Amino acid sequence: MPPSAPETFKAEEADNLEDIEKQFAVKAVQQMATYWGILEKVPGSSLRLTKIDDEIYDHLMRDFPEFDPAVTINEDEMKSKVGKERWRKFMMAYNNRVDDYSFGTIVRSNPKWEYGNEETIFVPRMQFYAIEIARNRHGLNNWIHEKYQKEQENLSLEAAAKE
Repeated sequence: MPPSAPETFKAEEADNLEDIEKQFAVKAVQQMATYWGILEKVPGSSLRLTKIDDEIYDHLMRDFPEFDPAVTINEDEMKSKVGKERWRKFMMAYNNRVDDYSFGTIVRSNPKWEYGNEETIFVPRMQFYAIEIARNRHGLNNWIHEKYQKEQENLSLEAAAKE
């Protein structure tokens, strides 16, 4: 378990040191690239992101019955005062149960899109897990694997044609 902050530490008063921000950004981009690489190799519908995917999915559907994994996420709504409170309550259920549950990561706004500057939202990892587990359950990420497989097949055909 990671060490906790000193009792006198107040996050809301802490300086955002540029080097720390860069380290968080690098880690988030690494996680994003790793996840995309996995989706290229394995259909999302057969992927498990945690040991408790079923529980996370059921909890998401119970706490956010309006959530539709197929539509574009409304970032303003998600990050509104009410949205933040709902998500914070959801995420706190996984404190000490899911590693790095509150660590920042990047999620695509819509499952039909690739990662890009305009197509992504910076979120806590638990939010990423909940959203991506739902998308995978509904087969919404399978297109990534299918596209990659076709690209690999085309590369093989091109290489064979050159021989």
